[in-house]
Amino acid sequence: MKMEEKIQQKLEDALAPTTLVVKNKSHLHQGHAGDDGSGESHFHLEIQSHALAGLSRVAAQRRIFQLLAAEMKHIHALSIKVLSF
Repeated sequence: MKMEEKIQQKLEDALAPTTLVVKNKSHLHQGHAGDDGSGESHFHLEIQSHALAGLSRVAAQRRIFQLLAAEMKHIHALSIKVLSF
C-alpha cells in the first residue's frame, strides 16, 4: 500500500472526516533535503472532521501527528490544513 493510501485510511478510520485530501508532493522536492528517492517523502493534507472541531490549530495537528506516528518515521514532511466548519 502506498503511503498516501496509508495516511488516508488511518485518518478516515480514526476521525471520520467530512473532507480529506491527501496529496503526494514528493516530486516537488526531488534532490532536496529529506528526499530519500522513494517518491514518498513529502505530503500535504487538508482535513475537516467533527473530531477536530473546537481544537486549536496546533492541537488538531498534534492529534493528526499522533495518529500517523508510525508513518512519520518514513515521511520527511507533512503539511496540514485543518478546515473549519
